[in-house]
Amino acid sequence: MSRDSVMAAQQAFGDAVNSGDLAAFERLVAVDSVDHDPAPGQEAGPVGFEHFFTELRTAFPDLAIAVDHLVATDDEVAFAYTVTGTHQGELMGFAPTGRSVSFRGMQISRFEGDRLVERWGSSDQMGMLAQLGIEPRQDSAAQDG
Repeated sequence: MSRDSVMAAQQAFGDAVNSGDLAAFERLVAVDSVDHDPAPGQEAGPVGFEHFFTELRTAFPDLAIAVDHLVATDDEVAFAYTVTGTHQGELMGFAPTGRSVSFRGMQISRFEGDRLVERWGSSDQMGMLAQLGIEPRQDSAAQDG
């Protein structure tokens, strides 16, 4: 792969998330992909990403993820991002608060061909919960997605 093709693959993944076209993960994520920082209960492969982002988009129907900084090699992309949205649906068992959030995260994605095969990431989930006025439970504290 080239740096440009890796960036295009990451852009397609981001477009799927932001547009809500989560079925696109079937062609964007390898079946045997590895997520080193999965959300609690997240399945492997494209189905896991589809379920995770379905839950996130249900909780935040106006979800938007903006890339703030990106660097790429011939098979990896590392980027910092900002997530924004309004809490209008259930999230991790918490009822909607109607509050808006803005929180940051970082991710490294490795691609083979045009498919995501490996992911590492972390987001400020505690900051998000604080903005929502939610006290995290022991079973959901400090989990990344």
